[in-house]
Amino acid sequence: MFAGIFLKKLILSLSCIATFFSFASHADELEELISKQRDNFATCLTSKVDEALASGVSQSRIDAEFDKLEFVSRVIELDRRQPEFISTFPDYYSKRVNKWRIDRGREKYQEYRSFLKGLTEKYGIPGHYLIAFWGLETNYGGYKGKMSTLDSLATLACDHRRSAFFTKELFLALKLMDREKLVKDKMLGSWAGAMGHTQFMPSSYTQYAIDGDGDGQANLWESEKDALSSAANFLWKLGWIPGLRWGREVKLPQGFDYRLANSDTKSVNEWRQLGVRKADDSPLDTSDIPAKLLVPAGHQGPAFLSYANFKTILRWNNSEFYGIAVGRLATRISGGGELQATLPDIPAFSIAEMRNVQQQLNTLGYDVGTTDGIMGPATRNGIRKFQMDSQLVADGFPSKETLSALRTKALEKGI
Repeated sequence: MFAGIFLKKLILSLSCIATFFSFASHADELEELISKQRDNFATCLTSKVDEALASGVSQSRIDAEFDKLEFVSRVIELDRRQPEFISTFPDYYSKRVNKWRIDRGREKYQEYRSFLKGLTEKYGIPGHYLIAFWGLETNYGGYKGKMSTLDSLATLACDHRRSAFFTKELFLALKLMDREKLVKDKMLGSWAGAMGHTQFMPSSYTQYAIDGDGDGQANLWESEKDALSSAANFLWKLGWIPGLRWGREVKLPQGFDYRLANSDTKSVNEWRQLGVRKADDSPLDTSDIPAKLLVPAGHQGPAFLSYANFKTILRWNNSEFYGIAVGRLATRISGGGELQATLPDIPAFSIAEMRNVQQQLNTLGYDVGTTDGIMGPATRNGIRKFQMDSQLVADGFPSKETLSALRTKALEKGI
């Protein structure tokens, strides 16, 4: 017993030491990279002048802005930052669909009710969805970012990792200055260049931003009406289907086959025949609308049927958690009730822990692809297959029970 305890402590100590040296090595490499990029920044910008002109940036704008662009080391630090933990759905949801955001969203919905009605008539996007996007992106304009958009984009344009993408975004931002009469000092946003109330990148700003208040300018920083109109135009162009909701919370029957979750698309009628009901336990409406079942916290948490407009939400931000949060926040803003299911208490998994889970699955023959520590579709599928073979609920979720069984199986195989 004592030998086992000593061994566990030794392994933990060695792991901490390895983590420390890995962190220190990463910090040294990052410092060296930042120093090199700072030294090369001016040369990099000079090399982009001809490309900027060819893309349509005016010579006057280049003359006015290029010499004032500054390298921002913090941008590179944030770009290279690796998250330690994987956010769980209960944690993500409770922080975003909270009382303050619901109450404030309802206030904004009432404030702009007439204006939003006009947007719905023109674009088909219900106003409570536009308010929900706004709330999640910037807390209704409360926090739009404090970093210089041009400096951030220039820094990333001169970083080899995604230079082509951010060079294009930089040039578009410069052209927007002429088109919308913007000035650098007021162009503040996220470290990656997302801007304004709706956090549009320059490419989205260029394609979808419109003048909503009639002043002849699309200003996503200063005008809430411009931001809401632009969001409506964006979602319409992305393919929003008027008259269709994002999805709904549902209740699953006892003994439900969770292999159907997060995978198959069936009609609402087919889900109804499988025993799926509304969250209040009433029957689903009779409908041929295609729907996908989501169980973001496993079989112990809430379940949702998502419809085509959920896919449109994901085109704004390709995160299942984000999509559900937008849909549910919109539902609450429009007067809908709280979740019927309880959010389970799920411990957060570190990236290192999930990478270890992926390695164990791969070694045991459940192919999950690259061991990157990210819970993607391949990892969920591998977990689901392991659960099926282990007579566990096959929801593809790494529950404590599942991970315990996986560790036991790995030890049996000498892994």
